[in-house]
Amino acid sequence: MRYIAICSILLVIVSVIAVPSIVVVLSTYDTNRMADNQSTVLRGEDITIKVYMHEINQIVSMNLEDYVKGVVAAEMPAEFEVEALKAQAVAARTYAVKHMVIFGGTGAGEHPGADVTTDHNDSQAWYNETKLKENWGTNYSKYWSKVCTAVDQTQGLIITYQGEPINAVFHSTSGERTASAKEVWGFDYPYLQSVACSWDQLSPRYQDTKEISLAELEARLGTDAGIMATAQSGGSAGVVSIIDYTDSGRVNRVRIGSKTLTGLEVRQQLELRSANFNVKAASDKLIFRTIGYGHGVGLCQYGANGQAKQNRDFRQILTYYYTGTALKNIFGS
Repeated sequence: MRYIAICSILLVIVSVIAVPSIVVVLSTYDTNRMADNQSTVLRGEDITIKVYMHEINQIVSMNLEDYVKGVVAAEMPAEFEVEALKAQAVAARTYAVKHMVIFGGTGAGEHPGADVTTDHNDSQAWYNETKLKENWGTNYSKYWSKVCTAVDQTQGLIITYQGEPINAVFHSTSGERTASAKEVWGFDYPYLQSVACSWDQLSPRYQDTKEISLAELEARLGTDAGIMATAQSGGSAGVVSIIDYTDSGRVNRVRIGSKTLTGLEVRQQLELRSANFNVKAASDKLIFRTIGYGHGVGLCQYGANGQAKQNRDFRQILTYYYTGTALKNIFGS
């Protein structure tokens, strides 16, 4: 009995003193761990994006900031100024966040379970280390360090309009003016308006000339365009006529043979660099001269680099090309 009594007293002492001490220790551990996790999230280390790798037909999960680095490296020349690379990093991150399911996005439509894809035809391009070493060769370390600096110094920043992430589209070279979303895709965004751009004139893609024979033209546009018949009756000069232009100076409608096409349709079907073109006839062919490269909407990459060379920072560059926007940090800092 005395032994039982002593054990009971010891049990009470343990219950009153030791157990609360253990609880306090555990509570302190849990609190510290939560604080650590919270600071980690604020640094962006736990934000995961699911990327469909189109070349291997597989979804891969990776850190958001690491994904952005691969996009910047794939989408913009690493020789560019750091402020231009920063602008590209913020645009790339914005595109990703807008599509990520955890942020309320719809993901990569044709690839359930993925947020984005690596196919530049329907998402942003993304390169891994192997591809970058192949592209950059001996410059790999220098260029990768530059890209990482641009991404790290803009960590978590996205472009917003009225508090929501925008459709941060971009293109290589605008040529005189960017295009509005409405003139290219038919739907209007207040932040995707046409703005003047004179900073991209040193782009190697600023101007291009392409000659297409009348026979090839008919093969591309279809025999119902009557191109050969039109040329036989009225000469090659009568084959083409630009009807009107968009507000940004791109071709809106053009008649080729008996067909009336939009400038975008001509660009796509004839594989021109842009819809900003003029055309003249020469014997048995048409000569297309284009200005710019890409759809022309949003951030002009070579324009961004030109602005950076004039000491404009990435914030100034982004708010110029995306009208009425503001920058926001998704990590809350």
